[in-house]
Amino acid sequence: MRLLSLREREALRERFCPARIRILFVGEAPPVSGRFFYSANSGLYRAMRDVFKAADPRINEANFLNQFQASGCYLMDLCPKPVDHLDTESRCRARVAGEELLSQKLIRLRPDKIATVLRAIVGHVANAAAQANWRGEFIELPYPGRWHRHREEFVKALEPTLRQLFFALRHLE
Repeated sequence: MRLLSLREREALRERFCPARIRILFVGEAPPVSGRFFYSANSGLYRAMRDVFKAADPRINEANFLNQFQASGCYLMDLCPKPVDHLDTESRCRARVAGEELLSQKLIRLRPDKIATVLRAIVGHVANAAAQANWRGEFIELPYPGRWHRHREEFVKALEPTLRQLFFALRHLE
């Protein structure tokens, strides 16, 4: 697997930015492994794809990223560079530093809702939202991770929101 540079990752991410962001998913950072959601090779990609498929059976492996975008969903990270290899103190500093950049992106993107994809970053994302004077609904999701229980919590927390979103979108067609 060839690792994408930061520039390549961000260019790939930008290709999937919807015109209107209904749900902005915010993760901590791309993993140090080089896997990346928009490269369709990360654990978060698989977990997100599976919950989208559960909420709308028309979604499959081949169309997931396009459907993710078409439904107004977008994923970005609090920290632009990997932090999962850092010690606790350095990781916390990176999260705090990411607040300003996320705040600027929130001003530009103006999502309807923000869903955090890791409980440990909720406060940092809230700080960025406050700096951006953003008002909207927050959805706190656990990271789906390796453990079955975490995946179940992720699905349970996200699936009702997705069903509402898909219902609303069908009625706009």
